[in-house]
Amino acid sequence: MAEEMKILASSAANLTVTKTTDTLFIDEDIGVDAPETPGTAERPFRTLIGAMTHTHRFQPDAKFKIRKKSTGPRGETPHAYAPVAKAALKKATNLHQANLKKEAKKAELNIKEQEAKAAKDAQLEQAKKVVIVEDVSKPRAVAIKLRDTVKHRGARVVVRGWVHRLRVQKNLVFITLRDGTGYLQCLLSGDLTKTYDALTLTVETTIAIYGVISPVPDENHAPDGHELHADYFQVIGKAPGGDDTISNIVAPNADPQTKYDNRHLVIRGDVVSSVLKVRASVLRAFRKSYEDLGLLEVTPPCMVQTQVEGGSTLFEFNYYGEKAYLTQSSQLYLETCLPSLGDVFCVQESFRAERSLTRRHLSEYTHIEAELAFITFDDLLNHLEEVICRTIDYTLADPLIKGKIAELNPKFNAPERPFIRMTYADAINWLVENNIPNEEGEPHKFGDDIAEAAERKMTDIVARPIFLTKFPVKLKAFYMKKDPADLRVTESVDCLMPGVGEIVGGSMRMENLEELMGAYARVGISPNPYYWFTDQRKYGTSPHGGYGIGLERLLAWICDRYTVKECSLYPRWTGRCAP
Repeated sequence: MAEEMKILASSAANLTVTKTTDTLFIDEDIGVDAPETPGTAERPFRTLIGAMTHTHRFQPDAKFKIRKKSTGPRGETPHAYAPVAKAALKKATNLHQANLKKEAKKAELNIKEQEAKAAKDAQLEQAKKVVIVEDVSKPRAVAIKLRDTVKHRGARVVVRGWVHRLRVQKNLVFITLRDGTGYLQCLLSGDLTKTYDALTLTVETTIAIYGVISPVPDENHAPDGHELHADYFQVIGKAPGGDDTISNIVAPNADPQTKYDNRHLVIRGDVVSSVLKVRASVLRAFRKSYEDLGLLEVTPPCMVQTQVEGGSTLFEFNYYGEKAYLTQSSQLYLETCLPSLGDVFCVQESFRAERSLTRRHLSEYTHIEAELAFITFDDLLNHLEEVICRTIDYTLADPLIKGKIAELNPKFNAPERPFIRMTYADAINWLVENNIPNEEGEPHKFGDDIAEAAERKMTDIVARPIFLTKFPVKLKAFYMKKDPADLRVTESVDCLMPGVGEIVGGSMRMENLEELMGAYARVGISPNPYYWFTDQRKYGTSPHGGYGIGLERLLAWICDRYTVKECSLYPRWTGRCAP
């Protein structure tokens, strides 16, 4: 086959167009450029280059006559065959010869590919004869996770994981192994590189590698400054190569929807896995912070028959013949725990049926909520600032996580304390003074719901965390306590972070039974399904307050992610409920 292609390439390279007595006909109206076209006056070609292309092998010395398309007034261009003009012939000849050179080069490349494939096939056949076995005279290998490699330097170990990166050199194969707990550079050499499994190794293949971990020279670069010199390996599960290789399925420049369709593969990447590890660390830090501050973790239900944030965002479902919803917030249940369990918190999923496609909205998100008894509004703000800062300090205290945050967001620093405290009225004035209009393009006025864009712009300009407080009653939930000093507003707070906007919403809660009953009536809610919540005011009320933190929004700020979708394992939003 290779010999035939060499002959074809040589013939193509030597072909030229010269004068001859044979005549081929071209008709720009009815001609057909095809291999089976004879080129007669009755069955002509359509173009000159087409005639040359399809006849040069068996009529290399042909002459050409052409019948041009009729143009202009009748009779101006005679519709009859005539010799091709010299200029047109020269132009077509040059183009044809260029095409022949391309064809010859393609043939040469095909030859090289065929030869390379034949050599590779022969190498693979030979590799099937190479059999490696573990040397039983060596010390017994200790199975370890990659997080424990440093303390096992110098010992013979066996590590198992996925081939994260692969680099092949002559007689050497460099593997970066990944097991979810860390990375390890592994080196195959000698007969290990000659086996069929080594020659067909692909990224994401699962493998067990035996050997000794040794430091690498300072000028070399490897995870944790060492590498494993393999003396034996076993392939556990081969991953596909070629068109189905993972880098083709979820390429860096792939369409976002393709990436979300293949989220199960995307999370294997460095960036996404780092975000998810930071997420886990932040959750641990929250729980440690709450333990320090004396809050108890509880687990409220996710299936409810009451609303917290308004009926328009409820996911409704049939619960054994009764109407029920996925929870918007666990706040009401947390309030019921205060008399028996003291200050409490939960880490639960919340659900909002908002048809919103902004970069900071999800239909399902992780909600960190807390309720505290016998506090003032200032106590609530101080507690919230302490929880956020303490949690970030704990997160950054882990060197591994601190390093990942530095890679994801090199400019991130723990927030400066105290947070700026700005009332809603002050924010309205600030927006007017800085010429930031409302959604109608008009100057902001008291009573406007500050839109996301304006809120984010203000936060980015101030460039510090802001406690935005005391929103008008009509803009907030029915249960929020009014400010005794100004009954137009509530004792409420949103915590705004640069680059992402609101990450926390909280307030003091109505503690007076009559006031709460009036709030039910004001928003048109029947108090009957809320009897258990109302009873908190009936059986020994207390001043109390709480808040909810959107974990994905907090992570978007810490990790500098464009959208909260990047901070969820399998994000859910309008139109996306898979995989």
